[in-house]
Amino acid sequence: MKVSTNPYNGKKIYEFKELIDSDIQSRVELADETFHSWKKTTFDERKRLMVKAAEELKNNKEKYGEIITNEMGKPITQAIAEIEKCAWVCEYYAENAKDQLKNEPVATDAEISYVRYEPIGVVLAVMPWNYPFWQVFRFAAPNLMAGNVGVLKHASNVMKSAQMIQEVFENAGFPKGCFQNLIIGSEKIEALLENDLIRAVTLTGSKPAGSSVAAAAGQHIKKSVLELGGNNALVVFDDADLEKTVEICVKARFQNTGQSCIAGKRLILQQSIAKGFIERFKDKVEELKCGNPLDKETYIGVMAREDLAEELEKQVDDSVKMGAHVLLGGKRQGCFFEPTILTGVTDDMPVFKEETFGPVIGITTFENEVDAVNLANNSVFGLGVSIFSTDRDRVNRLIPQFYEGAVFVNELVKSDPRLPFGGVKTSGYGRELSLHGIREFVNKKTVYVKYD
Repeated sequence: MKVSTNPYNGKKIYEFKELIDSDIQSRVELADETFHSWKKTTFDERKRLMVKAAEELKNNKEKYGEIITNEMGKPITQAIAEIEKCAWVCEYYAENAKDQLKNEPVATDAEISYVRYEPIGVVLAVMPWNYPFWQVFRFAAPNLMAGNVGVLKHASNVMKSAQMIQEVFENAGFPKGCFQNLIIGSEKIEALLENDLIRAVTLTGSKPAGSSVAAAAGQHIKKSVLELGGNNALVVFDDADLEKTVEICVKARFQNTGQSCIAGKRLILQQSIAKGFIERFKDKVEELKCGNPLDKETYIGVMAREDLAEELEKQVDDSVKMGAHVLLGGKRQGCFFEPTILTGVTDDMPVFKEETFGPVIGITTFENEVDAVNLANNSVFGLGVSIFSTDRDRVNRLIPQFYEGAVFVNELVKSDPRLPFGGVKTSGYGRELSLHGIREFVNKKTVYVKYD
């Protein structure tokens, strides 16, 4: 039995019976059967249905947003914004998929030669709880538009969200079997990947989960895409616009109560501006309203589960024992963790080395560009980095030096349907979103025609 518990008040709100093996097999067979007809539909027909899915999301954004808030504690205004972003990705691929997957001519000695993009079949998505709608839609929209079909294994604490996502596609008129939610535990994933009808897998989650799924997929020669979190640096140089940069850095760290793979988790400041920046930063963080996530004024809600808050507490406590100073916060009560700022952080501390998945930020200083780049790159992760500077020459000089999946200048790292999203190192491989995302799970078929 899968249970959703409201992390704010501890009450059980939803309960779901897990599927037995025969039911799982039946749904996978339905997905494969649907694929063989769905792949033959025109892009115009897929577009019509995807636009309807976007409308379904926008027309019910408060309902879906409240489900997110109740299941994992996201502040309601941010939950509604998540639904609106899901509608955007549906609209983006509805409008662009046909052109992104059109035949690509290649000049050779043949009379005709081109690359043709074709769907591959049933794609398994293993998704996390922190953006329970968005993570799924950024997979589902491009894959359905490409002619694939999807089955979802969602995080156990957001099964109502998973159920509602299937409802969105059904209400939009997608054929039965195009997108199905599987109410199963993680122990069933390996068996799914053994199933010949599952052709590929995409996972967003932890490094251990990604390693396990990638190993199983590799054993069965199946394509995988992994997005495994990050430890993004916010690198602030002395010529940055401090007022704007402070506001951006506060949002980069504390939105979604800090539970984001692309959050700015390490604040790396040039020594000459550190004192003034930290004072402004602390003032802004203190202004963030904490409380009931259903209150529209709340910016910091609760963490999704108490065990996650306990893990964060240990990272903070261990870093303090190693010499970090608590400038603000540092306390936990149940699933609530105070917005926390640590200063005097060094690169051997947990809040620097590890991914802190909650409202905690560590501050480190540097003297020059070389130090800044070395500190930012000193991580097993490689999802993204934000650099703040008004010096165009410096920016252009430094961009190639950061070993990351994304470099954002004077802005927080964020996902955008128009741009590829993904990382390097232990942040994973492959890309979601944009042209690159829709081409991950297609057959790039070479066509070479010569009559003489």
